[in-house]
Amino acid sequence: MLLPDLPPVRGKILRDEVLAPYTWFRVGGPADALFLPADVDDLAAFLRALPADVPVYPVGVGSNLIVRDGGIAGVVIRLAGRAFAAIETDGARLTAGAGALDAMAARAAAKAGIAGLEFLVGVPGAIGGALTMNAGCYGREVKDVLVSADAITRAGERVTVPAAEFRFGYRRSHAPEGLIFTSATFEGAPDDPAAIAARMAEITAKREAAQPIREKTGGSTFANPDPPGTPNQRSSWKLIDEAGMRGARRGGAQVSEKHCNFLINTGEATAADIEGLGEEVRAKVLAHSGVDLHWEIRRVGRG
Repeated sequence: MLLPDLPPVRGKILRDEVLAPYTWFRVGGPADALFLPADVDDLAAFLRALPADVPVYPVGVGSNLIVRDGGIAGVVIRLAGRAFAAIETDGARLTAGAGALDAMAARAAAKAGIAGLEFLVGVPGAIGGALTMNAGCYGREVKDVLVSADAITRAGERVTVPAAEFRFGYRRSHAPEGLIFTSATFEGAPDDPAAIAARMAEITAKREAAQPIREKTGGSTFANPDPPGTPNQRSSWKLIDEAGMRGARRGGAQVSEKHCNFLINTGEATAADIEGLGEEVRAKVLAHSGVDLHWEIRRVGRG
């Protein structure tokens, strides 16, 4: 779209910025504009002054995201830098900026003797994305520890959203529309830092052994068909394997041989390769087992 003159900012605005370098898959076309706010005040002022008909799309570190090859219309807002990565602890509570890596939040909690956030060390990406998708692993989810989150509305107003208003489900939330989360507060329980660190090391070792974390990937591609705790829970990876899709390729995209609920960019993949391969996987699983897999990775932009 043809963007109007954008409001002045203290951060950076980059026009027609290719987004591939900002995603873990390393694919994606340009944003009409990419805004890197200096801090929360800069973000709020920008949104207040931005015409209401200009779409905005917030991104974190791009870990759970496919940006399509045609790019994204409007303004992409990336919360990066120190202002959005601060982490503070107070008793059994931890507050982290939306741009803070999940793993860094877990390590800060361990150092402070706060148990319950260990699972975050196994979640790729940043706190903002974890809030949006109720991220979790190894039996714990964001909903189990979230107290509240601070956000900016599309009109540039600051709000605090209590955990109950997220209406969390399995790998999803239903927070009020149009919010850009800037930080979140979590609550755990006191424990010995060494014991917490040991549990985190176990999670890290399991993840290293089972997942292709050294590849250009976006984490788990499809949500498991059944929520955690369901009797005889079905796993997406197993359904994909049984459908014969382990190692399948499309252009430069591949279903991981190591863990077939991961798609990887082998080097020259386009976003269309990756998304197309994912849709092929879904079709094969549906034909083989009758299960309709749902994307866990977000796919945005123009095809």
